[in-house]
This record gives sequence, structure tokens and C-alpha cells, in this order.
Amino acid sequence: MHISIMLVFWSLVRNSVVLAVYFLFSVACFFTVHEYWIMELSEFFCGHPKAALGFSGGVDSAYLLYEGIKSGADIRPYFIRTPFQLAFELADARKLAKELQVELSVIEYDILSCPEVAANPADRCYRCKAALFGILKEKVGEDGYSLLLDGTNASDLNSDRPGMRALKELKVCSPLRDCGLTKQEIRRLSQEAGLFTWNKPAYACLATRVPAGGFLDRELLQKIERAENLLFSMGFSDFRVRIFHEAARVQLPEGQMAWFMERKKEIVMALKADFPAVLLDMEGRKS
Repeated sequence: MHISIMLVFWSLVRNSVVLAVYFLFSVACFFTVHEYWIMELSEFFCGHPKAALGFSGGVDSAYLLYEGIKSGADIRPYFIRTPFQLAFELADARKLAKELQVELSVIEYDILSCPEVAANPADRCYRCKAALFGILKEKVGEDGYSLLLDGTNASDLNSDRPGMRALKELKVCSPLRDCGLTKQEIRRLSQEAGLFTWNKPAYACLATRVPAGGFLDRELLQKIERAENLLFSMGFSDFRVRIFHEAARVQLPEGQMAWFMERKKEIVMALKADFPAVLLDMEGRKS
């Protein structure tokens, strides 16, 4: 019996030691990788001390701007304002630039003046990105910047984004992607850095709310923005108001649907000022 007890005791000790070693190894690897990524971005800016940044005010470009400034680089953010963006995106971009004490250049551009974009073909994203970054590249060149950066991250490698083809063609550099930083890691690092953007949901441009082939015009985009602003003001988050024929189709995270139904009458009445019908997507929104 004593032998059995000793064997059980030894087994527990051995397993505890193995778990402890595994834990310490995991922690060491975590911090090694963490420092490696930071070092990579620092090295990037050491080798490229002057660059312009296509800045959206979102999680990725915000963190890239922060790292560039921290590294002592001459990095200048540029925000292109078009009818496709919600107003708060520019407000967030200005707020972050102010916090980081860097000048933000805002370029006004009517993307709807491009017929191939307004027609909303299946490759609209590519055409839009090519037009915007083409204009941006010309502008930053006039300002003395030969290198243009964007906030594409390593997680985007697994997604089929037509806009990435335009970035490649225009030779736009994506340091976050090249250094292996994923979206999840960027959020964590942003939180550690104290950036308010760390938990900001991704908000695709308003053009994505309209099915391919549906013509894009300023009035329709303004209707969508008013609808989304209303839901924002009510406390909803991470949602979309999409066009389904002429109706507004609301996509919410499943956890917010009951709340929507509680305020259904108020919401429908408000949205019907712009849309003939209001629909709730019962499958919910999947981020």
C-alpha cells in the first residue's frame, strides 16, 4: 500500500513538473514572439524613417501610426474623405492624430464621380481602392513622400479582398502584414499602448451595404448612414443596415435582437422615413 501511495505521489509530482515546465516555456515563447514583432516594426521604421500612411482611424492603421511615431519616424497620416465613409470615422481619425500629436491630412474626394465605382460592379472594391490610393500616392509624392503604407495585417492574408490587388499594383507597403501581426495581436498591443481604437469594431464602407449591381448615389448612402446613426444612438453595435431591393435589412449580433424587438415600433417608424420597409435578418450578423 505504501508503494502504491508513493507511486501516486510521484505521478502527481511528475505531472506538476511537466505542467510547470510547459507553462514557463509557453510564457517564454509568448514574450519572445511579442518582442520579435515589436522589434520587426521598429526595424522597419529604422530602415524606412520617412513614410506616408493611408489612415482610416481604424484599429490597424492607428496602431501602425503609433508604432511609427514611437520609433521616431517621419510618418504622416492621410485620410481620404468620400461619401462611402460614416462621419465618425473621420472624427476618430482626428481624435487619434490629436492624441498622438501628429498632423492629419484630409483629402476630400467624390468617389461617385468615378462611373466604374458608382455602377457598383462585382469588382467595385478593387476599382475604388485603385482610384483612392492612386490619388493618395500622387498627393504624398507632391508632399515629398516616396513610400506609402497601409494597415493591412497578417489576418488579411487568409481573406479574399479584391482591394489588396490594387495595393499590390500600386506598390503600397503593408508593414503589419509583413511583420506577421494578426488582428487579434494588434488589438492586444493597441490596448497595452492605451489606444482607444483597440476594441473598435470593423466598419466596412457604406458601399458594401448595397448589393453588387445596385447603383450607388449620394442620397442612398445618406439614407443608410442615417439609419445606422439612429441604431448607434440607441446603443446597438457591430451591425449593418443593408439594402434589400428598396427595403432596409438590419443585421444585428444575435445577442442584440431581443433589444431590437423591444424597440421595434420606434425603430421601424424612424427608418420608414427613408425606406418603404424595414426587415430584421433573423440569422443575425456574423463578424
